Amino acid sequence: MTLTIATWNINSLRLRQAHLHQLVGQLQPDVICLQETKVPDELFPEAIATEIGFPHVLKRGMKSYNGVAIFSRLPLTLAENTPDWCNKSDCRHLSASIATPSGPLTIHNFYVPAGGDVPDRAANEKFAHKLDFLAETTGHFSAYPPQRAILVGDLNIAPLEHDVWSHKQLLDVVSHTPVEVAALNGWRAQGFYDAIRHFVPEDQKLYTWWSYRNRDWDASNRGRRLDHVWVTPDLKPALSRHQILREARNWAQPSDHVPVALTLDLDRI
Repeated sequence: MTLTIATWNINSLRLRQAHLHQLVGQLQPDVICLQETKVPDELFPEAIATEIGFPHVLKRGMKSYNGVAIFSRLPLTLAENTPDWCNKSDCRHLSASIATPSGPLTIHNFYVPAGGDVPDRAANEKFAHKLDFLAETTGHFSAYPPQRAILVGDLNIAPLEHDVWSHKQLLDVVSHTPVEVAALNGWRAQGFYDAIRHFVPEDQKLYTWWSYRNRDWDASNRGRRLDHVWVTPDLKPALSRHQILREARNWAQPSDHVPVALTLDLDRI
């Protein structure tokens, strides 16, 4: 049995819900984790789940900002006791368990704060929030070590030199500063493994986001890898393949992020 999990910052579910048909057709996922859904739960477009054949849906949303959702072909059990990160109740995390023949898996769907434009805690409250959020997630997973878990989402940090188009030019740009990279690495060290870099060596360029500011994003290729899939070490034997749907950046009214998918071979665990 295989399990494919896709993650995508859709940048407004109601605006781009039709694109989920293309995502499903090309990636054939069993689970879809969305970030930046930008819709309160009472206005969530439930019909799209039926249209794409994903009858199990969990969501945590708010008006105009943030928001996360999980669509699944398989039953989901909501994790009720997830922390209220930074006491903001801003809909940035959703966790659930999914039953598999080898036992339940936990899925964490995160949308980490972007952090604004100024990489200075004192001068920029958004950047301070981002660092505080990362500190809290690190502390939480240190206190509660994950097992049989998959963590996905828009983590808004490109940690490696080849996760950005120019390491030198972006060292002072939010998403690739040393303090953010250290914070993300500290979080991952609490029991996770970078599943996508398992397939793509660290010396190869790898992007999942291209700014709207670049008119010809494909030609300039000034991307960053902001979207991640991590697994706990007990799932490493199951790593089978990955997909990055780069062509989604050219869809009509595209998100600036593209979907990323990981397939696990559950017979190996």
